[in-house]
Amino acid sequence: MTSKKTLVKKANPQTRLTDFVKNVYANIHVTTDNYLARRPHRSFRRTRRRDYVRSLKMPGYWSFSNYTIKTLLRHKKVFLLLALAYALLTILLVGMASQDTYNTLTSTLSQTSGDVFKGNFGQIGQAGLLFLTIISGGISQSLSEGQQIYASIIVLLTWLTTVWMLRNILAGKKVKLRDGLYNAGAPILPTFIVGLVLITQLIPLALALIGYSAASTTGLLSNGVEAMLFWIVAGLLTILSLYWITSTIVALVVVTLPGMYPFQAIKTAGDLVIGRRVRIMMRLIWMAVWTFIAWVVVMLPIILLVNWLNSVWPALQGVSIIPVAIVALSSLTIVWVAGYVYLLYRKVVADDADPA
Repeated sequence: MTSKKTLVKKANPQTRLTDFVKNVYANIHVTTDNYLARRPHRSFRRTRRRDYVRSLKMPGYWSFSNYTIKTLLRHKKVFLLLALAYALLTILLVGMASQDTYNTLTSTLSQTSGDVFKGNFGQIGQAGLLFLTIISGGISQSLSEGQQIYASIIVLLTWLTTVWMLRNILAGKKVKLRDGLYNAGAPILPTFIVGLVLITQLIPLALALIGYSAASTTGLLSNGVEAMLFWIVAGLLTILSLYWITSTIVALVVVTLPGMYPFQAIKTAGDLVIGRRVRIMMRLIWMAVWTFIAWVVVMLPIILLVNWLNSVWPALQGVSIIPVAIVALSSLTIVWVAGYVYLLYRKVVADDADPA
């Protein structure tokens, strides 16, 4: 009995290459069709207003800010504990601003100002300059590479814990800080990747700031035509960064969903904001303005009080009141920003209108 041999036909390398190219082309074609179906607007083509209006049912600016504050205050115990944990970790692992640098800056400003800062309004002006120096990092110590890594991890964990606790609170569950700290850190790597994308999208804004610094030094801004061209280019670069980061900030919340990948989160966030990007951008700008105003309202009285106490009791100059206040306010700011963005995301998702 003779055995039959099975002949295996070997594929031609050229045929395999052709099939591979066809598959790649088909995948690109499907991806492009899906993208165009999700994004109805086309570059360099006019879209009429009736074709791009997409609903976004949102409270007013003040109403939504008050809603965020009330939501956080309704569960103030757990969120204050989270802010306290962030502050303690920052002090232990990263450190604080230098009180000696602040004292030196205050004395130098008082000695060199002459009659500029005389009287009550002069004290407020001096406090304002100290405040601008503080928020620009003028009294902060230079961080080592390890401290920068610790600071990034602490900020990410605080963001993720705030989002995790708010998601469970709004779902009707009772949460504890311990549960948030243990369970919220799972998407830290995807969140970090989305954060890197966000930083990359801020490059045009950074170029505009670098250009402004160079133009101010060379006197370019004093010339009419050159200054106009500079401000046009700088404005376009700033708008480009704002356009990009609007959806990426929303993606920082989307990426915390179970099983969500970073670039999938960016794509999903882009689909959410399409047709209403400007309105969401204005909400984020309002959040930044509101946060700055809160820092002014809190820090200016503290600076005035500390300066008065130092003049009455010079021994208090060694007490790190300002650095502690900076860390405490920074921790509350991260919790507030995370809560605001998450609740904004909830409002956007609740209005599930299709792209216009």
